[in-house]
Amino acid sequence: MEDNKNAVVLSSGGMDSTTAMAIARDEGFDIFSLSFFYGQRHVFELSAAKKIAEIFGAIRHLVINIDLAKIGGSALTDEIEVPKNRKKSEMKYEIPVTYVPARNTIFLSYAIAWAEVLETSHIFIGVNAIDYSGYPDCRQEYIEAFEKMANLATKSGVTGKTRLKIRTPLLKMTKAQIIQKGMELGIDYGITHSCYDPSSEGIACGQCDSCILRKKGFMDAGVDDPTKYSPIKK
Repeated sequence: MEDNKNAVVLSSGGMDSTTAMAIARDEGFDIFSLSFFYGQRHVFELSAAKKIAEIFGAIRHLVINIDLAKIGGSALTDEIEVPKNRKKSEMKYEIPVTYVPARNTIFLSYAIAWAEVLETSHIFIGVNAIDYSGYPDCRQEYIEAFEKMANLATKSGVTGKTRLKIRTPLLKMTKAQIIQKGMELGIDYGITHSCYDPSSEGIACGQCDSCILRKKGFMDAGVDDPTKYSPIKK
């Protein structure tokens, strides 16, 4: 069955999710932006997500509150130090403590619920399995398994009304390729926020995995990085 042109786009306020949103808009979708306050270390990313939703003309920007800090187990939700200055080789082979247990599974579960209500098949998520921190829930095998489960677990999937599709346009792109694609689509990356451990003013640390990958992406893409970073302490 042909469904409408609504798309649920998971938005963290970061570079990847914003690029995924730009791709969805470029494909002609009406944007329904979905973000989460999950007990993370800071809310700067949510402020960015709100601004991004406004700029992209989202029909609605929904923020769901989930207190994953009660579960803990991650440097983003618990009293655990955020790793700094990891080498890219470490990111590829070691899952860091910034991994939030089952986060994408939880987020995507809300996304499929909203997609079912909106009667759309399309869910966009900016996961990447090339230049990333080694999170298991960013891999193609995971996305394929979740999509299969989603269509077994929803009324729309079981009845054949719509077939849920988890769209991952950035999955096999490098950070440089993501930035280049975003620039083609007119993204101002200065409005995005990626840092795991920013200052109290929201200035990026420049040393966490996310900052390192972001900086390298801009360098490799040959694009000026608009991000403000805290001075490196010697």
